[in-house]
Amino acid sequence: MPDRSSVRAIPPSSAPPVTVVVVTWQGAHLLAPCLRSLQAQTLPHRVLIVDNGSSDGTQELLASDFPDVDVLALPKNLGFAGGVARALAEVDSEYVALLNNDATADPQWLAEGVAALQARPDVASAAARMLLSTPAGTINNAGAELLGTGYGADRGLGETDGPRFDVPVEVFGASGGAAVYRTLALKAVGGFDPRYFMYYEDLDAAWRLRLAGWSAIYVPQARVSHEHAASADRDSEMFAYFNERNRLLTLYRNAPLGFALRATARFVLTTASLAVKHWLRRPVPARQVFLPSLRIRVLGGVLRALPRALAARRRSTAAVRVDVLDRWAGRSEAPCE
Repeated sequence: MPDRSSVRAIPPSSAPPVTVVVVTWQGAHLLAPCLRSLQAQTLPHRVLIVDNGSSDGTQELLASDFPDVDVLALPKNLGFAGGVARALAEVDSEYVALLNNDATADPQWLAEGVAALQARPDVASAAARMLLSTPAGTINNAGAELLGTGYGADRGLGETDGPRFDVPVEVFGASGGAAVYRTLALKAVGGFDPRYFMYYEDLDAAWRLRLAGWSAIYVPQARVSHEHAASADRDSEMFAYFNERNRLLTLYRNAPLGFALRATARFVLTTASLAVKHWLRRPVPARQVFLPSLRIRVLGGVLRALPRALAARRRSTAAVRVDVLDRWAGRSEAPCE
């Protein structure tokens, strides 16, 4: 089959204003609906597929059914964060959009997201109205929010779609599952950190955009349907490890240092409490995140990554970190100015 390990260049005169990046791994069974929804978009765009070393026929599917998309075939799985990081190096369009391989976008999704950014030069990211495919009419994500703990959450997750979600509002950031970014802004703050591998890379990017002075908005007309967790097992050890490790790393990279240290102390105390319960054979929820051995691995992973995380703090001042946390921790939305 042809070598698709490098992407082809598009002449500047014909280059569309936006590149849609889809990262996939072993997702041949998911890609066709996703890519057909991109073919139906009303806004001209380029599609860049990042294949994380799939061995399930993904390359053959793309070559036979979607020969017009550009493909960056990686030799191994770099995770979602690593895939986006590699893709950004190949993107020179004014806007870059991310869409999960297990999502399908309404025809106006891309046009609405780009139009929102064009109307607001202070905004770096546009969050979509992501609906769960099952149960229908249920919100998956309407922007990323920052909890009082400093951890991230999907705004509206599990709520019935309704009038609340018809209103454009300012949000903390966008979910990488379906978002449009201003390319230069995202690159200027470091893009997606490949060391995250998976989970929290989008919240880290949202936080760094905030620290750099950018805003984010939720665009209700930009609708996407998502098969939540179709491409990842949220009960797996891998999910629990990266989710917990990256939560703490994101705080060390972006939050006031005292706040990050207090969150780590709570994590340590909870781990010690769980270890005692296991030792005494007391009931503990049967989930990976409650295993003391996994939590100790998480702390080891945080410790190893700490020097780079602390180095990332040099991009912002302590006063700005406090201001962003005070404004957004525990607040899901704000009126659009």
